Amino acid sequence: MKFAIISAGEGSRLSQEGVALPKPLVQLNGVAMIDRLIQIFVRNGADEVVVIINNENQLTKEHLAKLQERAEVPLEVVVKTTLSSMHSFYELSPYLQDDKFCLTTVDTIFREEEFSTFIEAFKQSDADGCMAVTDFIDDEKPLYISTDSALNIIGFHDEATSGCRYISGGIYCLTPAAVKTLHGCMEKGMSRMRNFQRQLVADGLRLKAYPFTKILDVDHAGDIVKAENFLAGKEE
Repeated sequence: MKFAIISAGEGSRLSQEGVALPKPLVQLNGVAMIDRLIQIFVRNGADEVVVIINNENQLTKEHLAKLQERAEVPLEVVVKTTLSSMHSFYELSPYLQDDKFCLTTVDTIFREEEFSTFIEAFKQSDADGCMAVTDFIDDEKPLYISTDSALNIIGFHDEATSGCRYISGGIYCLTPAAVKTLHGCMEKGMSRMRNFQRQLVADGLRLKAYPFTKILDVDHAGDIVKAENFLAGKEE
């Protein structure tokens, strides 16, 4: 199984708030966010890890080049500035169209034990995808998810509606069938990951929701301390 990281954003909000390092290299409890994800992926049986970063930040390029030299599994790095996360996913897709894969953004923070159970469930599943979801809402623009009683996903919504207990956690386990949908989205000129997810449902792919207790994003300087406390088990 392959794992992929979208890390091509500018991290402009962090830099505007005084964070000097590029987002992938921001440390949580002494470990760079991108290193943390790669280490977790390796511990969860990654055959290969693929990362996309933008073309602007030399520090991130140099950091990943060093990681490649000592990587425990093949580490592919795509360097390209893209318009959106969905466009970044498209650039990664040539590496992801022949096997099950897990995709997330570099600043998605979760408990590793929950992630490991999630990955194992997906490996055993015959669904086209398993999406991490949470009922903890700390996102500026959450994507709400409606499911049936068996946690099959039936819709993605910008606003909370009846039956929307969860929001997207931004961790996507998918099969190559999803790559076909992605390419169709690009051909139609669509953008944003949430629109891709809606198209997965429209195309009839079977998606399961997998609940996590909490998933955080690091978008602002204040989120760094929140994430460190969360990972250290010090809930606010």
